Amino acid sequence: MVELYEGVRLFFYRELASTGRLPSVADAADTLGIPEEWVWDGLDALAADRYVVLDSNGGILLASPFATRSFGFAVMGERTLWWGSCALDSFSIPHVLDKEPSVVVATTCPACGAAHSWLVDRTGPPEGTQVVRFPVPMGHVWDDVVYAAENQRIYCTDACLDDWVERSGQDRGYTVDIEMLWRIAQDWYDGRLDTPYQRREPKEAREYFRSKGLSGEFWGLPEPQSSGVSDQE
Repeated sequence: MVELYEGVRLFFYRELASTGRLPSVADAADTLGIPEEWVWDGLDALAADRYVVLDSNGGILLASPFATRSFGFAVMGERTLWWGSCALDSFSIPHVLDKEPSVVVATTCPACGAAHSWLVDRTGPPEGTQVVRFPVPMGHVWDDVVYAAENQRIYCTDACLDDWVERSGQDRGYTVDIEMLWRIAQDWYDGRLDTPYQRREPKEAREYFRSKGLSGEFWGLPEPQSSGVSDQE
């Protein structure tokens, strides 16, 4: 059954990657040559193992880095348009899709509504002075993963973020710059469209963040924080 569920995972991920659209369970069953019931079972198993997030109807809402509705980010390639699950996932998409030389990531500032866009590729981080907010410590993202995705947004400036925090009543979270966002995204989903794929366990995730120069309790690491990122409130 593990092999079967991996086949279901790979089918949905690759379809989202190639078309930006979520295929139906019937399409999956027909392509894989299995009953639709097995596809539904596979989706439930994948959700339990945190490979996908399901909506209230049991369909895929998040198959990171792809989303099936707007989470505030549109990602445009040469032939395909995707929804990005959050800031990190949107910047991850060109790293996952080796046939896309670059993508345009577009969003708006949650505080003032100003539009922002970046040409993101694999050669280096795009220019930008914006502020990227991570709303919850990485070890608690799955406490409410939809909340974490919806609120991992990009703001014009610290002033915009502070204004939004005051109006929303939420914690400020942790902020990084555009360069650091690109660096975190660079290898985060390596192998996502291949098989077999194993998502990172917490220890592996901590080591990954360490390799990118991130430290502190927010990232599950005890060392003092490095330069280029701001303190968590």
